[in-house]
Amino acid sequence: MWDYVKLIALGAVTIGAAIAANYAHDLAYMVNALTVMLAAAVTFIWVLRHAEEPRVDRSHEYMDGVIRAGAIATALWGVVGFLAGTFIAFQLAFPALNFEWAQGYMNFGKLRPLHTSAVIFAFGGNALIMSTFYIVQRTTASRLWGGNLAWFVFWGFQLVIVLAATGYLLGATQSKEYAEPEWYVDWWLTIVWVAFLAVFMGTLFNRKEPHIYVANWFLMAFIITVAMLHIVNNLSVPVSLLGSKSVQVFSGVQDAMVQWWYGHNAVGFFLTAGFLGMMYYFVPKQADRPVFSYKLSIIHFWALIFLYIWAGPHHLHYTALPDWAQTLGMIFSIMLWMPSWGGMINGLMTLSGAWDKLRTDPILRMMVVSIGFYGMSTFEGPMMSIKAVNSLSHYTDWTIGHVHSGALGWNGMITFGVLYFLVPRLWGRQGLYSMKLVSWHFWLATIGIVLYASSMWVTGIMEGLMWREVDAQGFLVNAFVDTVEAKFPMYVVRALGGVLYLSGALIMVYNLWATIARQPATSPAAVPVPAE
Repeated sequence: MWDYVKLIALGAVTIGAAIAANYAHDLAYMVNALTVMLAAAVTFIWVLRHAEEPRVDRSHEYMDGVIRAGAIATALWGVVGFLAGTFIAFQLAFPALNFEWAQGYMNFGKLRPLHTSAVIFAFGGNALIMSTFYIVQRTTASRLWGGNLAWFVFWGFQLVIVLAATGYLLGATQSKEYAEPEWYVDWWLTIVWVAFLAVFMGTLFNRKEPHIYVANWFLMAFIITVAMLHIVNNLSVPVSLLGSKSVQVFSGVQDAMVQWWYGHNAVGFFLTAGFLGMMYYFVPKQADRPVFSYKLSIIHFWALIFLYIWAGPHHLHYTALPDWAQTLGMIFSIMLWMPSWGGMINGLMTLSGAWDKLRTDPILRMMVVSIGFYGMSTFEGPMMSIKAVNSLSHYTDWTIGHVHSGALGWNGMITFGVLYFLVPRLWGRQGLYSMKLVSWHFWLATIGIVLYASSMWVTGIMEGLMWREVDAQGFLVNAFVDTVEAKFPMYVVRALGGVLYLSGALIMVYNLWATIARQPATSPAAVPVPAE
């Protein structure tokens, strides 16, 4: 009966999307409507073909199929995001790469939001969703709640990524710092995210293990807070239900405050709290050691989630935002340094008695380096929030170097380590195809990050100093174009760093594929849920 209900709903979506595409007011909306129609039609056919198949009772097994799909999506979207980022880095160094023949679709302005969203939300988001599904099952000894709802979350999230990416290239965004997609994509993402929360919380409520492991606290905070941030930041009124344009509820400095409340807490809860949940589960597993201090992990959690939510105004120093709000953001940002380093110390000290493994285990080496970059970024961020430092660093490439040392070093390296940990286990293989290739990936990625971040630190500080340089009469010495010309060598170094990082990711994709395709199976892919 349920399959026929789904057929009716999917048929309605297909017809509705076709009508919307036919009467659309703009190209972006029409393309997105056709994408939805195609997705609904494919799902319609799939449900129709499998509606009469006998049901297999898998309630006694962990639901790992959706995690396997998430691992594949994470690796592939990562390569797409890194490729886009490397290309736009070369565009900044060599403007001729903004191809005129592409009619603007391949210029930096369109590809920059595509790159950031592909890396943060497609690569990072899929990593978080698949690792959340893995962690919550193993720490609760329960199968994912909601039946196929987890598959809805996975495929629904992929649809969000495709709709947002095509919208960016066609110019359909809300024109904010993070170039959020338009209203209909936001609505769909809200539905998918609520389903994600339901799967996670339902699994926790059904747990056989009475204790809630600390990783789940971080994951819970990440899911709930991101939902709140997304809804408030994207409050808008559609101009038309058959067009992509909308009107923002907030405007002026209020919109700026909401944007950076969202932006910094997306860093705090999406790129920090969620990945800390990964750290607290996978680092002890790979090191085969318990967490150094469980008490410290709880203090880390509560201090972090309380302080992070107030830090956003430090992005708006020397603007129309009231001075007290700017100072509030700075003070809370400085206080954030302490719990952040508490988490870093807890992660590193988990290796107590196992430091020798770093010589022979490149996966653990990746995880440890990621924690090191987490510590470095969470010291640099509070320092840059101080008004005197911010007056030099703001609007310069120093900020770009800071963001990428965190994203590539912390988020990227921990995700690579998690993929190397999970893939052999999810596919029941005896081990990775090549540990030597993992080592190559480690060194290429690490050197790439160092080249990228250090070049941006150098050019950012140079930029800030050139902008404030004055002569004896108090006139500015350098025009803006002078700073652009001076930055060229460092822009080339940054692009080469991106090439190294992308090369490492391509090696990883090959290694993971070879693990699945060539390594002998040692256990069935299906893992039974432990009995009570």
